[in-house]
Amino acid sequence: MKNLTFILTFLLITLSSQAQHEYSKKYYSPTDPLVVQKLEDWQDLKFGLLMHWGPYSQWGVVESWSICSEDEGWCKRPEEDYTGYKKKYEGLQNTFNPTQFDPSKWAKAAAGAGMKYVVFTTKHHDGFCMFNTKYTDYKITDPKTPFSKNPKANIAKEVFNAFRAEGLWAGAYFSKPDWHCPYYWWPNFATPDRNVNYNIARYPKRWEDFVQYTHNQIMELMSDYGKIDILWLDGGWVAKESNQDIRMDELAAKARKLQPGLLVVDRAVEGPNQNYLTPENKVPKEMLSYPWESCIIMGGGWSYEFNAKYKSGRELVHLLVDIVAKGGNLLLNIAPSPQGTWDAEAYQRLEDMGKWVKVNQEAIYGTRKIAPFNDGPVYYTKKKDGSALYIIYCLKEGEKMPAEFMAAGIETGKKPDVDILGYKGKVSYVKTDKGILLKVPKTMQKESNLPYALVFRVR
Repeated sequence: MKNLTFILTFLLITLSSQAQHEYSKKYYSPTDPLVVQKLEDWQDLKFGLLMHWGPYSQWGVVESWSICSEDEGWCKRPEEDYTGYKKKYEGLQNTFNPTQFDPSKWAKAAAGAGMKYVVFTTKHHDGFCMFNTKYTDYKITDPKTPFSKNPKANIAKEVFNAFRAEGLWAGAYFSKPDWHCPYYWWPNFATPDRNVNYNIARYPKRWEDFVQYTHNQIMELMSDYGKIDILWLDGGWVAKESNQDIRMDELAAKARKLQPGLLVVDRAVEGPNQNYLTPENKVPKEMLSYPWESCIIMGGGWSYEFNAKYKSGRELVHLLVDIVAKGGNLLLNIAPSPQGTWDAEAYQRLEDMGKWVKVNQEAIYGTRKIAPFNDGPVYYTKKKDGSALYIIYCLKEGEKMPAEFMAAGIETGKKPDVDILGYKGKVSYVKTDKGILLKVPKTMQKESNLPYALVFRVR
């Protein structure tokens, strides 16, 4: 019977953790007025940057998961002694020395692309801290880490300061599970899976030590790293519902006392501490009724991959348009190299996106979804004050605009003005019972080198 209970509990936890890659059907709206306003402001931003980075970048392997004893496709490791492998993995701390780290260069490129906030991995599941915590020596600033001697050794602080200097919000990614902490993976027992490896009911003091360890580290981030706008918590299996209670209500309240209005994103855990939802590496098929953000890989994996293949600029712009039209935000992941650099392709893609966003930004920022959000290559957004409607025609490479196209299901005023962002002159149209039939200027019908998408503004 005990074995059956363990199996059922494991399945429940696994399914719960997988749910973070989907999106919940139930949403709990915040009640704190500061959080309500912050969430509204966040929904105006639309476009952010996510970065997974740590000593694992030296091997070009997936972050953390190769030390987890689960036979999953994303965490394969060499067929060798597990204990020896884990020791070598943790030994990467001793060689991690990203001497080319220059967050100001990243921040300028992100701002140039139109990104409005950053979410940086202060700690992933493996427990290595990219900030100067006093609660573990498994960190970037420990003397065992070569980079600790660098003036920029407190990487998280450097990242947050650089991005705030460019006008972006600062978000701290933090893993609730910690596979290096002896209060989570107790060396007294084997580690069969991602979960705490001892019976919490039997060892409540050890679990309480872990709860305090987690709270203490998050309070460090909330106290010593300037203004933090988002606390982005990963590892949804660490939750009260899975009998791994870290007292999230208490934690969120303490964090907001230090950072009023803080958005808390307790991924995969339905409840008041998941201020917005985060479908992972996918985009919902339809509009959602609650605030959400798709975190998407730009190229390679979440962590750095050698010779990574990147999405094209066209693909990324169309991705942004699709997400915004459905009412969400795009959090685009770029993984730094072991030297502390981005691949040249990452900079190029941000430049590609920035050129398009600069011209068409009013159809992206401060907008909200409108039904129908999409019809074939055509997407719709609107200003939240109702002052303008945007019809976005996404073009394939080399595609020419048709002579006319129907914006189906769209209602406008009696005699709206229609133009194209970035182009002079008005656009003629015919209002019909099906929508508005837009007449494309002849000069644009002939061009085969048009931008990734054309935005028709209706006022």
